[in-house]
Amino acid sequence: MSSAQCPNLSTAGAVPAATHKAGILPLVALAVGFVMAMLDVTVVNVGLSNIAASLDAPLSTLVWIVDGYTLTFAAMLMVGGALADRFGGRRLYLLGLFLFVLASALCGMAPNGEFLIAARLLQGLGAAFFMPSSLSLLTHVYEDDRVRARMLGVWSATVGAAAAVGPLAGGVLIHWMGWRSVFLINVPVGIVGLWMARRLIPAVPRHARALNLYSHVAGVLMLAGLSFVLIQGPVYGWTSPRILAGLAVTLLAALALVRHELRGIAPLLPRALFSTPQFAAANGIGFLINFGVYGNLFYLALFLQQGRGVDALHTGLQLVPIMVVIFFGNLLSGRMSAHWGPRVPLLLGLSVGAIFTALAMGFHPQTPYWMLALVCAAANLGVSTAIPAMTAVVMQVAGRAHANSAAAALNANRQIGALVGVAVMGAVLHSVDGWGLRNPLAFGMMALAYALALWLVWRFVGVVEKQMTARQA
Repeated sequence: MSSAQCPNLSTAGAVPAATHKAGILPLVALAVGFVMAMLDVTVVNVGLSNIAASLDAPLSTLVWIVDGYTLTFAAMLMVGGALADRFGGRRLYLLGLFLFVLASALCGMAPNGEFLIAARLLQGLGAAFFMPSSLSLLTHVYEDDRVRARMLGVWSATVGAAAAVGPLAGGVLIHWMGWRSVFLINVPVGIVGLWMARRLIPAVPRHARALNLYSHVAGVLMLAGLSFVLIQGPVYGWTSPRILAGLAVTLLAALALVRHELRGIAPLLPRALFSTPQFAAANGIGFLINFGVYGNLFYLALFLQQGRGVDALHTGLQLVPIMVVIFFGNLLSGRMSAHWGPRVPLLLGLSVGAIFTALAMGFHPQTPYWMLALVCAAANLGVSTAIPAMTAVVMQVAGRAHANSAAAALNANRQIGALVGVAVMGAVLHSVDGWGLRNPLAFGMMALAYALALWLVWRFVGVVEKQMTARQA
C-alpha cells in the first residue's frame, strides 16, 4: 500500500515540529511499535507446540513461522532506512505500524500454517519499515541533549524489559485465551499506537537518497534462498534438486551483491567500511551472538515443551529468569565499558557465554529445572554483557561520518544471525532423534558460535582501541 492510497497515515494529524512540546507521551507512542515487535520475537516461541497441535503443522512449518518474520525484517531493514530518508520518517513509521497491525490480525485468524507464514512475512515487512524510523524520530522529538539521553535510557530499559517478560506474557495469554491471542493483542495496542503517533509525533525533513534496488533485490534473494536451504534441507534431503537449486540461488545472489557493492555507483554501505577489517569482525560478532541467543530461545522453548512436557504457561514462567538477566547484563556492560573500554566486557561476557553454553550440552529431559535455569541464565548474562560493547565497537570504527550506515548494517547482520540460528536449530531437531544426541549437538554449536566471536574480539577489538587511543592523542 502506497502513501497515496493511504493519505491519513502520512499527512492527517501532522504536528509541526516548531510548535511541538515534548513530554513522555511521544516516547510512549514510539515505544509501542518497538515493544510489540520485540514481544513477537519471543512470545511466538512459547506457543510453538500449541500452534503445531492446532494447525497440524510440522517442524519445518514452525521454523518458517519464527524465521519468516526475521527474514523480511532482516532483508528489508536497510530498505526501510532508505525509504524513511526519502519519504519522511513519520510517514514510514505510520505505514510500517499499520502493516504490522494488519499482519497481526491476519496471524490471529490464520486457518493453516501456510497462511500464518505469509502473515508473519508481512509482519516482518512492517517492522522493517517502522523500526529504523523510531529512533530517528525520537532524536527529532527530544532536541535537548540531556533530555534525549534520559529518554533513550528509558527507551532501552523499556525494550529490554519487554524482551525479558515476553515469554511470560506469551505463556499467560496462550494459557487463558489460546495461541491466537499473542497476535490479536497487537491489534488494539497498535491502533492506540497509530493514534498517538499521528497526534504526538512531528513530521521531519526528508533527505534525497538513492535507492540501490539491485543490491536490495540481491540481498532478499540471498536470504530467501539461504532460509529455504536451511529449513527445507532436512525435509527434502540435502542433495535433492530443489535444495541444490536453492543453494545455487543463494550463492549467485551473494556474489552479485558483493560485486555490486564493490563496483556499483551507490553502494548500500560506504566503501570506507569495507576496507576496515575491524568493521567486518564486529559485524561477525553480532551475527554469532544472535545465532546463539535466538537459536537458544527457539531450541529451549521446544525442549521444555516437547522434551520435558511443560505447557505454554509454565514454559513462559520457566523462561523468565533465563531471559530477564539479559536486561541486567546490558546495564552492567555500560559500567564495565566506561571503566575498561569495550574489549573487557566482550572478552569476559563471551567467555562466560561459551563456557556455560558448553555445560548445557549435558542436559537431558530429567535434568533438574534449577540447574537448567542457572546454566542458561549465566550464559545469557555473559552474552548480554557483550552486546552493548559490540555496538560501541561498531560505532567507534565507523565514526560520525558513517554511524547511520554502520548501525543499519549491524542490525541487519544480527537479524541474519537470528534467522540462521533458528533455522540451524530446526535442522538439528528435524535430523537428529533423541534429546541425548540433540542437546550436545545444538548447545555445542551455540557454544562454538560464542567461541568464534570470542576469537574475533581477541584478534580485532584490541586493534580498534589502539587506533582510537592514537586518534585521540
